[in-house]
Formats: sequence, C-alpha cells, structure tokens
Amino acid sequence: MADAPSDAVVLVSGGLDSATALAIALSEGHRCHAVTFHYGQRHGHEVAAASRVAGALGVEDHRVVPLWLGQLRGSALTDEQIAVPHGRTVEQMQSGIPVTYVPARNTIFLAYALAIAEITESDFIYVGVNSVDYSGYPDCRPQYVEAFGRLARLATRRAVECRPPQLLAPLQHLNKAEIIRRGMELGLDYGLTLSCYDPDREGRACGSCDACSLRRRGFIDAAVEDPTAYMPGAAFSS
Repeated sequence: MADAPSDAVVLVSGGLDSATALAIALSEGHRCHAVTFHYGQRHGHEVAAASRVAGALGVEDHRVVPLWLGQLRGSALTDEQIAVPHGRTVEQMQSGIPVTYVPARNTIFLAYALAIAEITESDFIYVGVNSVDYSGYPDCRPQYVEAFGRLARLATRRAVECRPPQLLAPLQHLNKAEIIRRGMELGLDYGLTLSCYDPDREGRACGSCDACSLRRRGFIDAAVEDPTAYMPGAAFSS
C-alpha cells in the first residue's frame, strides 16, 4: 500500500521562486498549506499573485497573514521615503546588503510557518530562497537555512515528540535559469507570478529593479519566453 501523503507548509510570496518551491512540494506528493504575508509592503500586487498561484496549483488551504513590518521602516519595500533602486548591475547587486532588505523578514515568516506546521501536523516547511541569483540578503544564505532548521528541531512540541518539521530550500543552489527550467518541467505558468519591487498601479513590472533584472535575465538564459507583464515604456537593465 502506498504511503499516505504528508503535509507541508509552503511560503508563497507571489514571486517566481516561491511559486517554483510550491510546484516542487506538490510534485513530491505533499498536501500543501500555502502561507502569504501582507506585511506592509509598498504594494499588494504580490499578495494577489500569491493567491493566483495557490489557486492555480491547488493547495489544501491558503492563509494570507497580516503582519505590519512596515512600522519597522528601514527598507525600500516598506518605507516609501526610501527609493527602490533601478538599473543596478549584477556586480552592484552582489556588493553589500541592498535597501530592499526587510529586517529579519525571513526569520519572522519562518517562525510563523513553524507554528502553522505544528497546528497542521506538517512534516515539512518549504521556502524558495536561493543563494546564487539573489540580492545579498543575509537570510537567504545556506548557513541561515541550516541554522533555522536546527531551531525547528528544538523549539516545538513536535520536536520534543521526535517529529520535528524539516525545513527544505529546494532552490538553494540553483540560478534563475535553472529555477525557471525546473518550474517549466512541472508545468508552472510564470505569467501568474510577480517579482517586481516597484510595479505600476495595474501590477505591471518595472523591468529595471533588482528583482526584475534577475528574473528577466533568468528567462533569457533559460531560453524560455518571458511571460511577465511589463509596464509601458519599461526601461530594462542590461
């Protein structure tokens, strides 16, 4: 008799990476509980994209959790007084921590996901971070994922009962082109997703923020048509 499917909590932001992580979790036979955070980011278009992705892929449930990280300020994603950078080179993206870093965001998100894993009796938590094509965020590094995994094995009732949830980052060592190819193999429609830090009122991507630049280059390198809806006159970074 086949093993019963296990449950998994998947962080779904609405972007390319988290959508791919969700598709992978589903392909591995898990019943997936999608979690999206409305954390005071400058726009709500990514939350709408997360709902599109969760609905299209067919999850057990999709929680949209309000968390007001905007009160912390200090990030271009939560503070309209800080400009989102545009037109940066890959070298600039890889130099230092950018102003789009939200303080301790992944730690807060994963702590909440850990709580949901307890109440849903989930054996796995999936997160779409990667340490190859990223903008220098400290909470995307392998060391961080490994450290939070240790915490998950210590800090919960399930851990004490020898059933700790396992933290998985299936994209950790993939570049954007490899991530896109993996998603395409799984039939993922990337037109549902939004990666842009600075979209227009209709939710169309700017084409030149760090997230847009990495995403667009990924489609080019993967030799896959880019389905992203860009705003009219988008100035693409080289």
